[in-house]
Amino acid sequence: MEALTDLNAILHSKRANIYYIEKCRVMQKDGRVVYLSEAKYEKQYWNIPIANTTVILLGMGTSITQAAVRSLASAGVLIGFSGSGGTPLIAANEVEWLSPQSEYRPTEYIQGWMQFWFDENKRLKIAKRLQQCRIEYLKTVWGKDRDLHNYSFYSDDADIENALNQFLSRIKNSPNINNLLLVEAQLTKSLYKISANRTQISNFRRDANCGDAANDFLNHGNYLAYGLAATTLWVLGIPHGFAVMHGKTRRGALVFDIADLIKDSLILPWAFICADKGMSEQTFRQQCLQNFTKHKALDFMFNTVKQMAKEGKSL
Repeated sequence: MEALTDLNAILHSKRANIYYIEKCRVMQKDGRVVYLSEAKYEKQYWNIPIANTTVILLGMGTSITQAAVRSLASAGVLIGFSGSGGTPLIAANEVEWLSPQSEYRPTEYIQGWMQFWFDENKRLKIAKRLQQCRIEYLKTVWGKDRDLHNYSFYSDDADIENALNQFLSRIKNSPNINNLLLVEAQLTKSLYKISANRTQISNFRRDANCGDAANDFLNHGNYLAYGLAATTLWVLGIPHGFAVMHGKTRRGALVFDIADLIKDSLILPWAFICADKGMSEQTFRQQCLQNFTKHKALDFMFNTVKQMAKEGKSL
């Protein structure tokens, strides 16, 4: 059995695993966290390497024991309850997680965040910086990802480059958060159109309740990104309520802000590609997790939030 003091040996920013589990029981067995599935003739136990896991989503038909929750909390794993296929996250339509409780998380990042958060103008500057980081990351990922290139997603294609450059220009001139949210929504709409054209999916309209494959994959992938964002903020000790763009009165709002750093780059194009190829939800999920690892999504999110907290002190 691993000692509890050894469970945090892998930094959260370096962890590789996100689990979505349904129709099983999560428990502690022989000192390890496992999930039990009912086979035709026997019960099967599967190990969850909690020291290398960031988030566990428990879908339909799952239960979890107190001992398992205690072990997951000791390893700093966030737990979420979701509907079928990983969406929606069950929390009164808000992004909320069962966070491991600890009073010994770092204080420097929340203190840096508070240096700017109460000033509307400073908050706007940080919101713009986050959007700029988002575009820089997309350009990097789409510029070098050969798998995306196989489906004609290149960051220097005329339509993509034009959309990104227009967005960057409009960011600089946004006078307030509401305008910045509008500009951001228009960029995402443009990327939907570009992705639909690349994959020849006609008449696409973003609707979380539509039920078509592309929309379902976008829902699913976004919740994976929310899990990474929630992990990042928990580890750095920044409460979810201190958002810079999304509604400050909604619990989990800062989770949306941080998840946006990677959603367009790593989720959006693959939702369309996997929908066009008729891939399963599991295959899409594996593609997303592979993207997170290959492009060091958690590292990027951690470094960006740390940088924003540092910049906030000097605004």
